Amino acid sequence: MNNKNFIQELARRTGYTNAETQRMVSSFVSAMGDSFQEGESVVINNLGTFEVKKRLERIIVNPTTHQRLLVPPKLVLGFKPIAAIKEKLKKGGKKND
Repeated sequence: MNNKNFIQELARRTGYTNAETQRMVSSFVSAMGDSFQEGESVVINNLGTFEVKKRLERIIVNPTTHQRLLVPPKLVLGFKPIAAIKEKLKKGGKKND
């Protein structure tokens, strides 16, 4: 699902216009970005937790040249879904009947 399809589906489900829905989603994403910049995690009920993790400095080896390279530490965004979503994906995305 791309952004346009997501906005249309969300607008259909909520009864808002596409423009209003786009503004709400943009505000939501902006607020999440602000939290990540402050190092805070974002928990969304019935979905999961987004959190900023620090990846440590490490050494990698170029498989072609066998040259060792130092990769500096960096921050990455991680997502941990709730158990119900994990279970649903394990079953191939099918609903429990």
